Amino acid sequence: MNTDPIADLLTRIRNAFQARQEFTLIPHSNLKIEICKILEKNGFLDGVKLIQDKETKQIKAVLPKDKKELTLKRVSSPGRRMYVKSSELKPSLNGFGIFVLSTSRGVLTGAEAKEQNIGGELLCEVY
Repeated sequence: MNTDPIADLLTRIRNAFQARQEFTLIPHSNLKIEICKILEKNGFLDGVKLIQDKETKQIKAVLPKDKKELTLKRVSSPGRRMYVKSSELKPSLNGFGIFVLSTSRGVLTGAEAKEQNIGGELLCEVY
């Protein structure tokens, strides 16, 4: 039983990247797959695929080979939730990184949430 599945997702990606692995397998959840799709869309992952066996579902996250460094930080945690308004959203690392938010319209990047004028729970920062 994992108490913080998003931190587990970020740690698995971070550890696989530092070990220079081609991919990593992550236990499936709808929230995790949405976060991985956002990371793929913004160039932090090369691919995301759902692998389904008879008993389990897993997410295969293909890691980028051309990046020298990848930083994934968990902002909100189960013990300390961080909520932001759209007016409080600033660019991450002067536009080189992204914030990932859980909003009432789904999982969005900080830029998408600001564009739609919607706030939410600040899940993580990636750069």
